[in-house]
Amino acid sequence: MKKYIIAAALFIGAGAVIITVPHSCTTLATTDLGLSVIRKILRNGIDKGMGIYGNKEAFLQNNLIDKALPKELRDINSTLEKISPSLVAKEKDFIAEAASYTVNISRPILDDAVNSLNAQDVTRIAQGTTATQILKEKTSQRLIDAIAPKVDEKLNEYGIAKTLNTALSGNNLLGSLLGGKSSNTNAGSISKLASEQLVNGLFNIIEDYEHQNSKALLGPLGK
Repeated sequence: MKKYIIAAALFIGAGAVIITVPHSCTTLATTDLGLSVIRKILRNGIDKGMGIYGNKEAFLQNNLIDKALPKELRDINSTLEKISPSLVAKEKDFIAEAASYTVNISRPILDDAVNSLNAQDVTRIAQGTTATQILKEKTSQRLIDAIAPKVDEKLNEYGIAKTLNTALSGNNLLGSLLGGKSSNTNAGSISKLASEQLVNGLFNIIEDYEHQNSKALLGPLGK
């Protein structure tokens, strides 16, 4: 089988060690080296995302998080822009505040998933699936379920959910988007949409990091 020369940068502490090992793609997928490279990329991506989520200004300025805004919440904001543009800014501001409270909840879930990656996962990556997609499959719903109560708590603490319902009380959009339910349920649904944005925005950041670094570190896997 054709051999490939692998140059994988594995970081130890503050330094870096370059390891050059001859392997085939198939062999690499079942080695500790292959897993180490994938895990390192994901951990670095997670670190980057957590840093952004812990910094309100960085969060608000990140386009990858804005792209993760669910369609329902984007439609609500479009309507709010016509009613009270300042309220949209406040909503985004309060979601950014809530984001920092989710970091310590999300990190253990993500770390556990990264540690649980196995040779089969690396084989899928060698075949074209992104490492971020596999991480998302393993954790997405767990993350939403875990952070939603904290996001709901913070949005209600800041009063933003109630304010949104009040602002839209004369508009049928909120009820139609959220199933025509009561305002209390709608408030909870807004928190859920915000939670989905936070989770998907985090995966966007991790995937962006993976794409930027995969050529150097995942070349031997055929990426």
